[in-house]
Amino acid sequence: MKDAFEQIFGAAPTGVWAAPGRVNLIGEHTDYNDGFVMPIALPQAVRVAARLREDGRLRLYSAQGDGRITDLVAADLKPGAVAGWASYPAGVVWALLEDGHPVGGADLYFDSEVPTGAGLSSSAALEVAVAVVYRDLHGLDLDAAALALLAQRAENLFVGVPCGVMDQMASACCAQGAALFLDTRDLSGRQVPFAPADQGLELLVIDTRVKHDLGDGAYAALRAGCEGAAELLGLAALRDLTPGQLPAALDRLPAELGPLVRHVVTENERVTQAVALLGAGDTAALGPILTDGHASLRDDFRVSCAETDLAVASAVEAGALGARMTGGGFGGSVIALVPREATQRVEQAVLDAFREAGHRAPVAFTVTAGAGARRLQSVQDLQDLQDI
Repeated sequence: MKDAFEQIFGAAPTGVWAAPGRVNLIGEHTDYNDGFVMPIALPQAVRVAARLREDGRLRLYSAQGDGRITDLVAADLKPGAVAGWASYPAGVVWALLEDGHPVGGADLYFDSEVPTGAGLSSSAALEVAVAVVYRDLHGLDLDAAALALLAQRAENLFVGVPCGVMDQMASACCAQGAALFLDTRDLSGRQVPFAPADQGLELLVIDTRVKHDLGDGAYAALRAGCEGAAELLGLAALRDLTPGQLPAALDRLPAELGPLVRHVVTENERVTQAVALLGAGDTAALGPILTDGHASLRDDFRVSCAETDLAVASAVEAGALGARMTGGGFGGSVIALVPREATQRVEQAVLDAFREAGHRAPVAFTVTAGAGARRLQSVQDLQDLQDI
């Protein structure tokens, strides 16, 4: 990273930082409804080498980009004025300025191992990486949750995606070997141990390679539907609706909003069940909850697709304890909780099913619960990333 930075920008960086992507174990489309989520951070991360500039220029370069530097002026940043991947880091600088922090320009070199468009929060990783760089280099008094909120603001208002805060909180706040049980209403949470390997299990990620774009309007329409339903029910958010109140609530709603509400209420229940099971050390029992969650996303929220449905069905049939799509939907990735001895069989079954259906071959890999965003201070930090 340091050598590449110097080659592009002509001098050594001040340091190197990393912010991870995430897998959401359970709790999908609940964060913008003030509900519960439970993500883990991935070992795969966005790394950024950085140094501040005195002239106010913000220069961005990605190892995965087109070989050109995006050259901006920090003080002139405006929502909608920056296109493509650069809008995410630029949006964070804009959000910091809007929040009253006297920050300026920087040279930033990015190298990402988080697949884009796979529902693994590559965008949040970009945002949080820039947020921690600016916090550290400017000595800002901002904790991890505050950085996550600034990153979310960048994505909502600068990029134009009305996402909840889960992705940014996962990238900023998750801990090694744990899932983050988060109440998105007040951002209270706790780390729940998640080490499936201790029970002979693996978490398999299946990237269907169906790219999703949450900025295309479908995601915003779902959020608007949920917020409209809450207003019709006289609630601050759908999080306030209990399972016992659900049948009567559905009778009061237009037919098109009922399934959205049912998903949110039942998904919050699945999160609380999952937390209890992990707290009791019964990781294997998480499997059926994952599969139930996928059925709800497929049938009620309707954000699945043929490829994610096929990946879930094939994985479970081949021996996975449970599986579901993860992320906002419309493509992306599936996660499967698999006994270690069945991992290769499950992976092959999914590959075979995709080939027979004429779909593009998916990419599968196992993941563990990684650490949140940090400055890379040691040789071991670098080695951990190189070992991915």
